[in-house]
Amino acid sequence: MKRERQVQGILRTVHHFLVIFLLVSFVTTCCMLLFLSALSQAMGLVWTHENVSAAAKLTFGNVVLLSLLFTVLDYLRRKWTVERPIRLITEAAERIMQGDFTVRIPPVSRFDSDGRFREIIECFNKMAQELGGVETFRTDFIANVSHEMKTPLAVIQNYGTLLQAPGLSEPQRMEYAKGVANGARRLADMMTNILKLNRLENQQLYPQVTEYDLGEQLCECLLQYETVWEASDIEIETDIAENIRVKADAELLSLVWNNLFSNAFKFTESGGKVSVTLSAAGSQAVVQVRDTGCGMTPKVGAHIFEKFYQGDSSHSVQGNGLGLALVKRVVDIIGGEIRVESVVGQGSTFTVLIQRA
Repeated sequence: MKRERQVQGILRTVHHFLVIFLLVSFVTTCCMLLFLSALSQAMGLVWTHENVSAAAKLTFGNVVLLSLLFTVLDYLRRKWTVERPIRLITEAAERIMQGDFTVRIPPVSRFDSDGRFREIIECFNKMAQELGGVETFRTDFIANVSHEMKTPLAVIQNYGTLLQAPGLSEPQRMEYAKGVANGARRLADMMTNILKLNRLENQQLYPQVTEYDLGEQLCECLLQYETVWEASDIEIETDIAENIRVKADAELLSLVWNNLFSNAFKFTESGGKVSVTLSAAGSQAVVQVRDTGCGMTPKVGAHIFEKFYQGDSSHSVQGNGLGLALVKRVVDIIGGEIRVESVVGQGSTFTVLIQRA
């Protein structure tokens, strides 16, 4: 490959020399003919064969030397201003193809080439940076999915093995079967959330905007968790203003409320309290979901909207770290805002702001 490039470089140099030689020859010949014609007319000179032959030979030698000089200068110009940036871009592209997304092309001097190469290099470096981010995300995503799948699969495997033991009592059989079902449900929930998140991030879900009463939707979503708060003896406090309407995709927003309610009940101990409020603040509807659970540190709060991030590992068996990533993406799509305030040992408050209708 390298030898082939060298041969191509030599052929290009010869081609440039011939082009320059013909161009210089034509221009010089025309200039000399005009000069000799004007000189002979002005001075009444008569050119002999010997004079013309000597002048032609001298002119030919000058043309050859000038062509060589111009070819060398053009070669150096092209090598520094064209071939060097092309070589840098080509080498960087080959490293990209080999999977090295850390490669960056150093900027060329404004005297080395025209602005187009600098623009290409800037775009190439941005592309390499974006590809590096995508590759990092892909690697992390695969690692996280693999890690998250291990736990429910191990649970299913262990309970499946226990179910094969002879002489099981009915309560034991039901307990083990319930463990298998819970592991399968967690796997199914994780796959569902991954697909939803993928469709949201790739903009394959298009919001179906309708106008509706936000308070009614909050009450409907909250009532779905009635058995949960009764079983855990959690106190419910609501302060939902009436006649607050929004224009949004009701199905997407229900994902937000269901995930926030689910987290609130998951992290609130028995005897605790979960509060849901809805109020109007100017042109915005403000929804707050507050719990008296374990709370979290500022460091954890800064990452809770990232995929697969779980700040409290003691509750990891109840989720897969995708819920709040879904919430953040949905809120971004509808043009809203979400904030979180939390104190360790006192609980967390999630605030969602949505434009009113």
